[in-house]
Amino acid sequence: MNDHTTTYVLAYDVGTTGVKTCLFAIGETIELIASAQRGYDLYILPDGGAEQDADQWWEAMAAATREIFAACSVTPEQVAGISFCSQMQGLVLVDREGRPVRRPMSYMDQRAREELRRGIAHGIQIAGANVGKLLTSLRLTGAVSSSVKDPLWKYKWVEAHEPENFARAWKWLDVKEYLILRCTGQAVMTRDSAYATFLYDTRSGRQCWSEKLCRMFGVRPEHLPRLADAAEKVGGLTEQAAKELGLAPGTPVFGGGGDAALIAVGAGATAAGSTHVYCGTSGWVSTVTERQQVDVTAMIAAIVGAQPGRYNYFAEMETAGKCLEWVKDHLALDEIGIYLEKRDVAQSQEAVYRSLYDYMTETVRDVPPGSGGVIFTPWLHGNRCPFEDPSAAGMFFNIRLETGKTELISAVLEGVCFHLRWMLECQDRKLKTSDPVRFVGGGALSPVTCQRLADITGRTVEVVSSPQNVGAVGAAAVMGVGLGLIPDLDAVGTFIPAAARYTPDPARTAAYQPYYAVFKHLYRSNRKNFRALNSAVTQG
Repeated sequence: MNDHTTTYVLAYDVGTTGVKTCLFAIGETIELIASAQRGYDLYILPDGGAEQDADQWWEAMAAATREIFAACSVTPEQVAGISFCSQMQGLVLVDREGRPVRRPMSYMDQRAREELRRGIAHGIQIAGANVGKLLTSLRLTGAVSSSVKDPLWKYKWVEAHEPENFARAWKWLDVKEYLILRCTGQAVMTRDSAYATFLYDTRSGRQCWSEKLCRMFGVRPEHLPRLADAAEKVGGLTEQAAKELGLAPGTPVFGGGGDAALIAVGAGATAAGSTHVYCGTSGWVSTVTERQQVDVTAMIAAIVGAQPGRYNYFAEMETAGKCLEWVKDHLALDEIGIYLEKRDVAQSQEAVYRSLYDYMTETVRDVPPGSGGVIFTPWLHGNRCPFEDPSAAGMFFNIRLETGKTELISAVLEGVCFHLRWMLECQDRKLKTSDPVRFVGGGALSPVTCQRLADITGRTVEVVSSPQNVGAVGAAAVMGVGLGLIPDLDAVGTFIPAAARYTPDPARTAAYQPYYAVFKHLYRSNRKNFRALNSAVTQG
């Protein structure tokens, strides 16, 4: 590309198990120039905790950044901006020096059961939430904090269980907000992340932190940082941060967004009514809407997006691609030579996806619908939508003597797709989801997965180029808007055409129907059993 018409930006896609650093050129299109990835730990604790190390995030960022510029002709001085697409609903409490007072709590953390009960799950309830608090929250935010994994209850858990750490807290940040602070010295929170705390007043003319909700839930308003927009320049790289990252001091840093907001942008699903399906570590279905709406019975809400005046009607499952990683570790490991060398999946996540899916293509492509009668439930770390239950778990249902490993692997793939269909249908109760749907994330790298999703949902599935990079593309796009290179986010979709289309086979769609019907009943039939067994494990 011509350097006189090209602007270079650096986007960090901060996931659950690794950060991917992407260098983009913005000209007539958004073009990926180079990328590098580094992993970090996710600490799963026996009491339901899930934590990470903030220094590991930063060290992974720095290592991946230096790798990129060591291998390409673009220089750090040519970078016009940096930004982030990151995992959401973490809790990073920092002191006045910007240091975490404890290890950050992941969105997966589910220790705050008692805090949730005391805070909202008491008295007369609707969908597990106190009626008075539910109605107040819905009126002010369009949603309610009713999941044990919501950051509000993590905040209250630290207050109750670690009062010394809580007393040192200066600001409540999410994952990318901590990294922005470390880059710039500025404590801010983008509006999509603020909304995900369920303390953000979304009413017309307000769009601010809600003092009333802070009082109702016992949150200190001084802990909440300044609000920022996705395309806003929030500061410049400090001398220290620039030195550690290998970038130029003063490089503009933009607000960016959480994965739920920016993956929609990177998928090219920015028009009202457009739907995208994501399959990474977690999974979701998201549809762009111009008004707020909520389905409290199915745990779906229209969350604040990167585009002003637009919302993403969002349904999430906790483990999607993580189930396929589980397959790699426990069912396929001994049959794929590349995995005989032990390594952390986060260190080469893209290679894991491609190698695993290459294997799956050869082994499960021709497995008939229903995998020989075996059904898998993809709830390996509880579930959020269309039911909230941290005790829900994965299982293989209906194994017989003739069941083999191929059927089990196929059932896992089908189970993830069944759950995605379930969430699509739940969304259709409140709005019209699109057909075709855009399919993105590491799961979309596999033609087998794409066709299964089409057959199981009965919808045409479109896949963009490099679907595993769409979060970073979204971060690049908001920088393009902030730098004046792209008029607005609605224009982004024209830069991101579908690279492949998969149409459903009506015969296979019909064949899946009885298996899908059983799949939806498995949770209800086993809810008490999940609770009894996992309570015993937790207590024992």
